[in-house]
Amino acid sequence: MADHPNPLRRRLRRTERGARRARPTGDQRIAVIGLGRFGSSLAHELMRRGWDVLGVDTDPRLVQKLSEEITHAATADCTDPMALQQLGVHDFTSTVVGIGTDVEASILVTANLLEVGVPNIWAKAISRQHGRILERLGAHHVVLPEHDMGERVAHLVAGRMLDFIEFDDDYALAKTGAPGVVTGLPLGESHVRSKYGVTVVGIKRPGQDFTHATAETVVEPGDILVVTGRTTAVEGFAELG
Repeated sequence: MADHPNPLRRRLRRTERGARRARPTGDQRIAVIGLGRFGSSLAHELMRRGWDVLGVDTDPRLVQKLSEEITHAATADCTDPMALQQLGVHDFTSTVVGIGTDVEASILVTANLLEVGVPNIWAKAISRQHGRILERLGAHHVVLPEHDMGERVAHLVAGRMLDFIEFDDDYALAKTGAPGVVTGLPLGESHVRSKYGVTVVGIKRPGQDFTHATAETVVEPGDILVVTGRTTAVEGFAELG
């Protein structure tokens, strides 16, 4: 008696892209569950970087839209543990739960992924409370894209920073114009770290590429600096003008 193909695997759509990108290694295979704006953008970027991407969603229209653009695409409800087993998600080293406003589905899918032993789970949260639930559940990484982007843009709009990234432990990295108080001197003589609590790690002159900063680097007007330190210290340094 002939074996019948798995119905979920039969619905997988594969696009061969070997001529357009490097063949992925074993640790470059990732499943993205939820193909809304966040999930589809993530899948596209991972593909661009040479990853083997499985995209899954309950909406066949989203799956069809991405089926020719990512390695695999499947229509499935991953709140059903059997669906995950049939798709072979447990064979992937990482999985992203990018489900949008359906908090219950997000929690169920994350629980199912933990149950099958996925070693690296990234889960999108739409609120801090949602994020705390996912963390307590055991998700290895929780991201709040809307909240994080809102904070980042607020720093850019309200100050002189050109870019800003804040980490969980009140530590930040920022790109900012060089304040006048540090121009004309080598960084070792301006005592940036002891006076302002930040470390200058990179510098860019107009028309040139970024380079590493050293104690001998002389900061000039118009330079762009990359600085790191406690969030309040980075904010204060950027506002020196």
